[in-house]
Amino acid sequence: MIEKYSLSILYTAPTAIRGLMRFGEAWPNRHDLSSLRLLGSVGEPINPEAWKWYHHVIGKDHCPIMDTWWQTETGMFMITPTPVVPLKPGSGTRPFFGAQAEIVDEAGNPVADGEEGYLVLNKPWPAMLRGIYGDPERYVSQYWSKYPGKYMTGDSARRDKDGYYWIIGRVDDVIKVSGYRLGTAEIESALVSHPAVAEAAAIGLPHDVKGTAIHTFVILRTGFTPSDELKEELRKHVGHEMGPIAKPEEIQFVDKLPKTRSGKIMRRVLKARAQGLPEGDISTLEE
Repeated sequence: MIEKYSLSILYTAPTAIRGLMRFGEAWPNRHDLSSLRLLGSVGEPINPEAWKWYHHVIGKDHCPIMDTWWQTETGMFMITPTPVVPLKPGSGTRPFFGAQAEIVDEAGNPVADGEEGYLVLNKPWPAMLRGIYGDPERYVSQYWSKYPGKYMTGDSARRDKDGYYWIIGRVDDVIKVSGYRLGTAEIESALVSHPAVAEAAAIGLPHDVKGTAIHTFVILRTGFTPSDELKEELRKHVGHEMGPIAKPEEIQFVDKLPKTRSGKIMRRVLKARAQGLPEGDISTLEE
């Protein structure tokens, strides 16, 4: 497809990028990618390791990556790179012109740079959803009630000292272990930074002592074999990257992960499978 149509723009979900990483550089290098001028990342946060691989192997170190944050409800990019802003691997950079984003705590107070909190939008935007058909009260309660006057995105994020925003993931995907809040995207990013790991997914499961324990699912790169020794190596690697509290309780090697057609990992399905519970509606699964 790339050879036939001579693409200049390529948008790919982070999960698809990590899937390519599993097989190394041989497959992409068989194709002529010289026509590419711009790369995009869509679906969910892209970890820095996947960003760098995408930039180097697919973009040949010269294609900018449009790693954007937006929602169906916002109607357009709200945090996005622009030509005048340098890129940082894994960050959507800064709010688009005219958009005002903020990171707040549970009480709605702004948090310090570098701290995790709730991502909110301070001003409505012309492209944004204006209501839910037949249920206007739900629209108000879902998006505008937790922090009056602020649009509640449902995502957790942090902002660095340069004003760059780093999306951690859905608030529902944050795992609280012994009082510490850990984003699934952070844990998955730590795993993927190990040379043996192509893709990873993290969920929280009930634990008698910790309250919640981290369980992970890992797809290995070609050339690596599942073993107890590798499990322990990966646990130590996550501990080194994030601290001992983030070490997974369990690491399960798998061949694939349940994803939507847009490339988002369905963590609720993984959680249901791990607990032997009904998986619910899986009509959006890619398979």
